[in-house]
Amino acid sequence: MARYTGPKTKIARKFGEPIYGPDKHLEKKNYPPGQHGLAKKRKKVSEYGTQLAEKQKVKYMYGVLERQFRKTYGTAARMKGRTGENLILLLESRLDNIVFRLGIAPSRAAARQLVSHCHITLNGEVCNIPSAQVKPGDCVGVRERSKSLEVVQDSLSRGANKYSWLEWDAAKCEGKFANVPVRSEIPETINEQLIVELYSK
Repeated sequence: MARYTGPKTKIARKFGEPIYGPDKHLEKKNYPPGQHGLAKKRKKVSEYGTQLAEKQKVKYMYGVLERQFRKTYGTAARMKGRTGENLILLLESRLDNIVFRLGIAPSRAAARQLVSHCHITLNGEVCNIPSAQVKPGDCVGVRERSKSLEVVQDSLSRGANKYSWLEWDAAKCEGKFANVPVRSEIPETINEQLIVELYSK
């Protein structure tokens, strides 16, 4: 499946936010990339442009392409409650995102690769589908023979990420998706209403 493999700082500069985590290069050059980067910063953006940029930012953030993102949005629209919040919660419930949140991988891209290469288990069974939806009560862990992987050990040595909706068992190298998080608990700065307005046109 196609995915972006270029410079992450370039994308972060495009949106003016550290969407892939702390970025010292973004701090030095906090303006759009390219020859006319500083000029672009002063250019007025239309309402549609703002909505589109927000959607693109979320796609890059969670590593999802357009077709899959639109499908996820359709699922969110059919659920009860606010469509925008449902969309973010569905993205947060993806297996690759849970692996990242548990601290097993240093980034979502690394988490996606671990899942694709059959290093991750879901309820005791190996799962190689990054977009698999994890449900409350499900357990996500590292496959026994993969626990010694350098990327896993390095990531876990930094300390598992602490989120109220996740429980981590260091002895078993396994985490539990305790419950679906409340929108206010998700740390990313996302204006999901702009995405809803874009797809409602």
